Order: sequence, then C-alpha cells, then structure tokens
Amino acid sequence: MTLPKNMHLQFLLATAALVLFILILQLILPMVIHSKIWEIVAFMAITSFLISLLNAFLLKNFGENFFQIMVLAMILRFIASLVFIGLEVWPEMENIILFIADFFIVFLFYLIFDIYAFLSNLRPISK
Repeated sequence: MTLPKNMHLQFLLATAALVLFILILQLILPMVIHSKIWEIVAFMAITSFLISLLNAFLLKNFGENFFQIMVLAMILRFIASLVFIGLEVWPEMENIILFIADFFIVFLFYLIFDIYAFLSNLRPISK
C-alpha cells in the first residue's frame, strides 16, 4: 500500500491517524491526555495547513529563495506555538506540565510530517 501523492490528502490522513491515536490513549491511559488536547490538535492542524499553503505559494513565486522561505515557515510555526501556549496557560490552567508535554508531542508529530513532506519533494541535486 502506497501513500497518496496529494500532500493535502496525506496531511488529512496524518491528522486522522493522530486523532485516532489520541482517542485510543484517552481510553487506555486517560491520565496522560490533557483536557484541552482537542484545542491543541485543532491549533496545530490549522497552523500547519496554513503554513504549508503559504510555503507552496511562496515557493511557486519565489523559488530561488528556498532556504529563506523554509526558515520563515519554521519561525512562524514557532512564534504561533509560543503565543498559543502563552494564551492557554495565562489564565492559570490546571496541570500546565501535562498541557505543555501534550503540546510538544503534537508539535513534534506535525514537525515530522513537515520534514517528511519536505524530503519527499526534494529534487535530486545535479552537478
């Protein structure tokens, strides 16, 4: 079985797999899942999707600035994540450590997906 070629469909399948994994973990080990996990997943899915659309647009129009565009995407995702964590933790949330741990795991999941997408779209370097 091969993955579909469409990156949007791959993104949807990866998000569905993450949601299924979270649902299973909530049934088996509910103490490791924070109550705001669905806000975390929604935020990361929306942010990653919008950044991938921005990347595609910028790479299409300014392909010679590949490195700068990829760094911009990483910086945008990092700043958006810090703002999200700050806004969620500010009103004295319960169990902050679990929230940040769950956020970090979901963040890494989407980061790994972005690295996979990046590597699968690289062209061979010709000399």
